[in-house]
Amino acid sequence: MIKYKISSIGCLSICCVSSLTAFAQQQPKPNVVFILADDLGYGDVGCYGQQIIKTPNIDLLANSGMLMTNHYAGCTVSSPSRSVLLTGLHTGHTFIRGNKEVEPEGQYALPTGTFTIAKMLHQAGYTTGAFGKWGLGAPKSSGDPNNLGFDDFYGYNCQKLAHNSYPYHLWFNQTKVMLPGNEGLKKEQYAPDLIQQQAIKFLQRNHKGKFFMYLAYTLPHAELTSPNDSIYKFYSSHLKEVSTYRGVDQQGKDYKTGGYGSSLTPRADFASMVTRLDAYVGELMSEVKRLGIEKNTLIIFTSDNGPHREGGADPDFFKSYGQFRGVKRDMYEGGIRVPMIAVWPNVIKAGSSSNHISAFWDIMPTFKDLAGIKLPVKSDGISMLPTLLSKKNQKNHQYLYWEFHEQGGKIAVRMGQWKGIKLNYGKNPAAKMLLYNLSKDIHEDYNVADSYPKVVARLEQIIHKARTESQVFKFGKE
Repeated sequence: MIKYKISSIGCLSICCVSSLTAFAQQQPKPNVVFILADDLGYGDVGCYGQQIIKTPNIDLLANSGMLMTNHYAGCTVSSPSRSVLLTGLHTGHTFIRGNKEVEPEGQYALPTGTFTIAKMLHQAGYTTGAFGKWGLGAPKSSGDPNNLGFDDFYGYNCQKLAHNSYPYHLWFNQTKVMLPGNEGLKKEQYAPDLIQQQAIKFLQRNHKGKFFMYLAYTLPHAELTSPNDSIYKFYSSHLKEVSTYRGVDQQGKDYKTGGYGSSLTPRADFASMVTRLDAYVGELMSEVKRLGIEKNTLIIFTSDNGPHREGGADPDFFKSYGQFRGVKRDMYEGGIRVPMIAVWPNVIKAGSSSNHISAFWDIMPTFKDLAGIKLPVKSDGISMLPTLLSKKNQKNHQYLYWEFHEQGGKIAVRMGQWKGIKLNYGKNPAAKMLLYNLSKDIHEDYNVADSYPKVVARLEQIIHKARTESQVFKFGKE
């Protein structure tokens, strides 16, 4: 008699699938609110160690659910990170791999037929809405949010124009919404507030059915500015400024078309923007509770990449990168490791935490399992649902991969405790790899590549395996 032996890996996979199938059958499909901050560092909120800026609502969110300490953005800048999030493909496979502008407004578009999280959930019966910053295709292009699964969109289509918080216009689906209070140098209509108002209205309109709301806030990305309200007055009276920032508004050129405005109090402005973001989260949480949908709504909070140094920002003062090294545009941990909080009352354990290694491309398969549907396209991700449910049958990545197309081109690979980085990849793909042991050197100070040639060789193999060549986005050309 032939005896069949099921390997432990096979059993784990079978058990995991069975568990998720049972969960999907027993648990009603949740509403999903995905909050994406813009350039918010790992250390910019209280629950991740921030000591200066006040974020009571985000901290409460963390206490109400799971705080993840090993979660990564899709890339180290906006457009490719968002492309990864929405397509479930890392930067070696997703179409948008850089910040490429188009005229007269917007960024290079995701192509016709791109399958997104919004399309997936729309097909599962969800009403879908996106609010905030888009950056994946000009208005009415193939990459317009309405062509990629979103029923409603309100905000900035163009991420360059989103640099300015008092813009001349926003978009509501295919309609350009002019803001007369911002004509010329006027600052009367603060766009982040307008976006928040429309997001709350979407929630109120759709709370009786299933909905997916993608809240891509522009805070705290530069320019550094916020209304002169109680939040700003608190920080301006408590924080010592060491410099001012002279913006394009003083030059009379490129203001409100992408150039940053001036800031006399950049530290107070930045802190105010983070706390204002926190207030938006608090308002959202309160409205979900008031509408009676708290127990069947999954809320996720994260950021698109690490903290920035733009427009007068001072991440060193705030320790915005936490215990890590690097900021936006770096492949060090500070540029790509981001806060990640997930809340779903009575499903995700309150006050829990996880060091499971995950990334933006895991979101699509996770939502697929939550909705109890099949994924008709390939994803680079692995569902995080077992981790969110505090189960022990979580599958792990063999590796995580990133590529960045500015500054000569950069690549990073994480494999367990090992982190490999290649700089100037566009000019010299054969350049030596930097290797760090994150279990001993979380700040990535000591390059140990010469001591572990076999690990370096394995990571080099992964780089060649993990990516396909892009005909549009070339290393060092963006």
